[in-house]
Amino acid sequence: MNPSSAVAPSLESTSSLTYPHARKVGQTDDYFGVAVSDPYRWMEDVDSAELKTWVDAENELTQSYLSQVPERKSMQRRLMELINFERYTAPARRGTRYFYSHNSGLQNQNVLYWQEGLDGEAKVLLDPNTLSTDGTVAISGISITDDGSLAAYSIADAGSDWVKWHVRDVTTGKDLPDIVEWSKFSGAAWLKDGSGFFYQGYDAPEAEALKAANYFHKIFFHTLGTPQSEDKLIFDRPDDKELNLGAQVTDDGRYLVIHQSKGTSPNNEVAIKDLQHPESTIVRLIDLADATYAPINNEGTLFWLLTTVDAPNGKIIAIDLNHPEREHWKTVIPESANKLSDISIIDNTFIANYLADAQSLVELRSLDGQLIEQLKLPAIGTAYGFGGLREDTETFYQFTNFTTPGTIYRLNMKTQQSTLFRQPQLLFDPALYETTQIFYGSKDGTRVPMFISHKKGMMLDGSAPTLLYAYGGFNVPLMPEFSSSHVMWMEMGGIYAQPSLRGGGEYGEAWHEAGTRLNKQNVFDDFIAAAEWLIANKYTSAKKLAISGGSNGGLLVAACELQRPDLFGAVIAQVGVMDMLRFDKFTIGWAWKEEYGSPSENAEEFAAIYKYSPLHNIKKGGSYPATLITTGDHDDRVYPAHSFKYTAALQEAQAGTEPILIRVETRAGHGAGMPLSKRIEATVDQYAFLVRELRDGMLGE
Repeated sequence: MNPSSAVAPSLESTSSLTYPHARKVGQTDDYFGVAVSDPYRWMEDVDSAELKTWVDAENELTQSYLSQVPERKSMQRRLMELINFERYTAPARRGTRYFYSHNSGLQNQNVLYWQEGLDGEAKVLLDPNTLSTDGTVAISGISITDDGSLAAYSIADAGSDWVKWHVRDVTTGKDLPDIVEWSKFSGAAWLKDGSGFFYQGYDAPEAEALKAANYFHKIFFHTLGTPQSEDKLIFDRPDDKELNLGAQVTDDGRYLVIHQSKGTSPNNEVAIKDLQHPESTIVRLIDLADATYAPINNEGTLFWLLTTVDAPNGKIIAIDLNHPEREHWKTVIPESANKLSDISIIDNTFIANYLADAQSLVELRSLDGQLIEQLKLPAIGTAYGFGGLREDTETFYQFTNFTTPGTIYRLNMKTQQSTLFRQPQLLFDPALYETTQIFYGSKDGTRVPMFISHKKGMMLDGSAPTLLYAYGGFNVPLMPEFSSSHVMWMEMGGIYAQPSLRGGGEYGEAWHEAGTRLNKQNVFDDFIAAAEWLIANKYTSAKKLAISGGSNGGLLVAACELQRPDLFGAVIAQVGVMDMLRFDKFTIGWAWKEEYGSPSENAEEFAAIYKYSPLHNIKKGGSYPATLITTGDHDDRVYPAHSFKYTAALQEAQAGTEPILIRVETRAGHGAGMPLSKRIEATVDQYAFLVRELRDGMLGE
């Protein structure tokens, strides 16, 4: 049955749920004279038998609750129909070969292909679906040599951030014996001659790999045909254990560019090594991380960089290695009113991709910065890609919005004309839906944009179930993007709303900083104001309003449900950072101190964090909206104990009749690389939860 024509069951929330017992311990910590109880500290041992028993019981309760939604199976069938279309990535040329990934529709993982020329026969380079029976092994990174003969690829198991690098001969499809382990947050940067590659990693963890903190990132070089034990340490910073490193080789093969940033701060230093002289010392080109410095390309010793120095929205500068002092830096493209989010050089032309009110605006500019023309895009939406080499005369990009899946265009750089290259065939009519962008005022008067999508002609009388989704952090912009699940939500009669909160990257670094550290409450205020605007303007009502977010967005929705439990009918908090006093104790969590502040090292930041930390702001006897918490048992980005502790505490405190449930995915991490089958199951469970909690108005009722 098509859910759009289904009738929602009349289901009441129940106050008779019996939650699995969660033992409490007498753990108390002192933060600057404030005693903070942590009764579920034992849940940080995620491999304990006691915790496994609790997780199994919680999963059983959740599935029992969701199984009472009769249309759950029809929703799953419809979502599989909507997602069953061919998906491609934009092709990338290496030598005479083009590389791209493809999914026939319902494959768990995308398959990597190559072909000779644009019209050549497609050949499988790597099919990760053959690497595991359950689809939980994924390609997390790929790097091709300049001549297209070799591919370094990294494999992530069960969604872990830890990856293992292999090398495949493109022509034969066979792997070389080379294997590199204990790599994390890394790409592979090949030498021009393909004799080896640079990568980043850590020393092998002495403690349990899922939990141990990761410090002292390092750059190594692997020579093909040699064991990893002989890999050379190229660069490290023993003076600062919290630096993250990156490495790239310039297109001409002359230089190794080394990126150094503190935690998750967008600001960085840059060092350069001359690869033509292997014994040369590494030169610290930019030794002060006072802004973002992202190298774009070079011509000999002249480097172009995207930077935010004295330009929060970004500008392009040129630095000559022969005269690297700041007084010799030249501005090529000055800062504009829009954020410059990405830039490349193709056919000796800058392709500048700006964010204009959270949607793409693309300009072509000459190497001296002069505007050639603005690229005409199909509609309001997001354009990305524009990769390639300086000498290429073509590039490819994808365009997407809320009702348009990734459609690939070929841009002829000589004529500046875009032609359709690949377009998905869909099982729904995009013309039935509309997207508008509105602006609303936050608590302090800040103007915040929000996209709203729904069926055309919908009556705005406050009765429509609405899903409000946001992120608001880490300089990440939320832009129009296609999702089959959002189409199904709108097909079922729902409204989808997506605001661009402070803390994100929609309006440059000033917008980001306005939602960090001591300013984090601004993000919650922006989100709450979005909810209030939707209600005041008759899109929905509080009892019909659901909120959802993941990771930093999981923190967002949890904090907001505690601050305004009256404002929401349902909450879905995915892989959230819930214990804000201990986020820096696990894996890469310490890096987030640049975003959130340091709860154990700075008294003022502790006080600010303690006021909104979800785990510490649950009021016993409070009445909270229906809540579904989700996490993965192998999440080594946001340690799953965050969700476990929050669930146990919220279940104990709940005095209202609405359910507090948790769904724990097995053999899954933070979300990256999750097989399609698991993603579909997770989405259907979330929508079944919303159908039950929001009741009438869904599924055509």
